Amino acid sequence: MESKINDLKQKLAQAHLGGGEKRIEKQHQKKKLTARERIRYFLDEGSFEEIGVLVTHRTKDFGMEKEKYYGDGVVTGYGTVNGRLVYVFAQDFTVFGGALSETHAEKICKIMDLALKVGAPVIGLNDSGGARIQEGVRSLGGYADIFYRNVQSSGVIPQLSAIMGPCAGGAVYSPAMTDFTLMVQDSSYMFVTGPNVVKTVTNEEVSAEALGGASTHSTKSGVAHVTSANDIECLEDVKRLLSYLPQNNTEKAPCLPYEIDDEIRENLADIVPDNPNKPYDMHAVIEGIIDAESFYEIHKDHAENIIVGFARLGGRSIGVIANNPMFLAGCLDVNSSKKAARFTRFCDCFNIPLLVLEDVPGFLPGTDQEWNGIIVHGAKLLYALSEATVPRVTVITRKAYGGAYDVMNSKHIGADMNFAWPSAEIAVMGAKGAAEIIFKREIKAADDPEAKWKEKEAEYAELFANPYSAAERGFIDEVILPRNTRRKLIKAFAMLENKEVDRPKRKHGNIPL
Repeated sequence: MESKINDLKQKLAQAHLGGGEKRIEKQHQKKKLTARERIRYFLDEGSFEEIGVLVTHRTKDFGMEKEKYYGDGVVTGYGTVNGRLVYVFAQDFTVFGGALSETHAEKICKIMDLALKVGAPVIGLNDSGGARIQEGVRSLGGYADIFYRNVQSSGVIPQLSAIMGPCAGGAVYSPAMTDFTLMVQDSSYMFVTGPNVVKTVTNEEVSAEALGGASTHSTKSGVAHVTSANDIECLEDVKRLLSYLPQNNTEKAPCLPYEIDDEIRENLADIVPDNPNKPYDMHAVIEGIIDAESFYEIHKDHAENIIVGFARLGGRSIGVIANNPMFLAGCLDVNSSKKAARFTRFCDCFNIPLLVLEDVPGFLPGTDQEWNGIIVHGAKLLYALSEATVPRVTVITRKAYGGAYDVMNSKHIGADMNFAWPSAEIAVMGAKGAAEIIFKREIKAADDPEAKWKEKEAEYAELFANPYSAAERGFIDEVILPRNTRRKLIKAFAMLENKEVDRPKRKHGNIPL
């Protein structure tokens, strides 16, 4: 028996070495952790239970039968993060460059199936050169098996992807179908076709970093939701993100102990400028409302005219969507609409209440927006919020103009509570433009058209550039003092905690994709 035990120990030791000491050292030289080091750091100490440690590939072509490694390039299993069960896989770049084989895929699929049965999040730590070419269609089939499970798990359990090295070709589509994608600055990249293929087909010369690095995907494409400085920070970001999420779609996110105290925030009254055309940073409003240091922003550097992220309010996990007048005056455009719509749908999937902070002068005008489909992309946000059944509360801080007023979680599309500050302006458009249209003839016929225009602008502003007309019709539930906003929101979300909505029977709606 002792010899058999020693044999097992030897095999396990071999498996833990992955591709060997030299390749581990190369990984460290790139300032990257190995797959096992990542898992060890990510999970609670001593909680990891590995599955499939002795799996090897079955390929005999191209001399592959002579080169086998236990685990076959991916470490899979389960453990806990802050005491909560998660399933995790980490691709091992030291073994065949982390390339995905048939058995590699089977290991990943096995933990995805377990996670779906049990109802716990799946976290993928991606670091792979792509499909294992020596296996041909078997490797491609393995990718498709993973894709299928991504879709079946969508909206049932949280799925998070950390890109901690290369992720190219078909491999990119699994992270794209998970809920959040995190990338590491300077060491991770994602693209469907690499720089060499791009040069051959389009004659463009581009580096891997410029084509699909973390900066590119966090600013231009929006593929990356969070960018981290290094492996350790990335794993900490995943942990923090998990802290706002429930285990699955039948549960609610963890609620931290909290006792309502003096929730008055006097500083909120000083944020919105008296001049309606002067910008201000909506982050200051968010920080003035939520629990201290609890805001975790998503898509921070993409479509900055809208802010999305998780926060806590009175200990409760909430999703925040907020126009930011600091960028494009807070207008809705193609990218901001998609960004907010996706975030809305995630929160609705996993029972996370939504707070919408509104200061929107409308949709961004221009040929670029129209030709790129602002109509259909703006409709995505409208659809997502209209469909959401979680508690939904809106606070209008300043402008709420035109169709954008409707889209930003108005009472008309099912918001539960709608508040407005005294500085709110709820109208079809700004007073200046409205006066020019309504009183065009009077202004043109006046002895002093400029003075007449200002007079009519003031007249329109008095009628509509305020929250009271909407409040009289019940479109605004209450006009509140900024200082009372936090207290009002804590009570509103507590009141809505057991909200239930009966929806029409259907397979699924047809969101304007």
